[in-house]
Amino acid sequence: MVRLSVNVNKVATLRNSRGGMVPSVVEAVRVCVEAGAPGITVHPRTDERHIRPGDVYDIAAELEPLRDRVEYNIEGDPRPDLVEMVDKVRPDQCTLVPVRPGELTSEAGWPADTPKAALAEIIARFHERGVRVSVFVDPEPGPIDWAAELGADRIELYTEPYARAFERGGDTLNVSLERYRAAAERAASNQLGVNAGHDLDVANLPTFLTLPHIDEVSIGHALMARALFAGLGPAVEEYLQITGSR
Repeated sequence: MVRLSVNVNKVATLRNSRGGMVPSVVEAVRVCVEAGAPGITVHPRTDERHIRPGDVYDIAAELEPLRDRVEYNIEGDPRPDLVEMVDKVRPDQCTLVPVRPGELTSEAGWPADTPKAALAEIIARFHERGVRVSVFVDPEPGPIDWAAELGADRIELYTEPYARAFERGGDTLNVSLERYRAAAERAASNQLGVNAGHDLDVANLPTFLTLPHIDEVSIGHALMARALFAGLGPAVEEYLQITGSR
């Protein structure tokens, strides 16, 4: 079984577009959990364009009684306020993601030449607090080896290139699948777990999950878009069937 972590950022985006508290991010989390989601993901950014610090703490309180069955994953760049947030919340997992100025969403993983000392110190700090650490990387040997040297527990493979290859199909898709297969094997050989996320959806996810060693997929935009027509609970259930959780 591959664990599904539902990213609820887009619920906060909709709320923020109008102001106020509707729709409620916590209520969305509740619906996802009631539908069987075994994980919830948030990505609080410095501009607070979707998830805000208050949301992070409110969701933590909602999930606290469920920690034996629902994992909480906080994504973000390792800036001081995010590190402090993770220290306080102590989620099940923190996914460290590089952020580029002006990006609409994540555009690439950590490059292999990123200096290791500061990140390794943060990872060790999170480990002391019982937090599993994943780092967001492209499906290439260099960044995967770099993640292992940092002391990370997992990698999260950036899957937007796979999604574009799936749209093209044929040899382009086959080449992409082999690239991600090799990346997953490389991670496993480094004793790293494998997460994946970005542009995965109901069409391309079944094919992606034929790859080995996948522990978790984080899905937000596509799932929330599907929820507009099917409802949030049924959309979660649809993804759970694909991941083998239902």
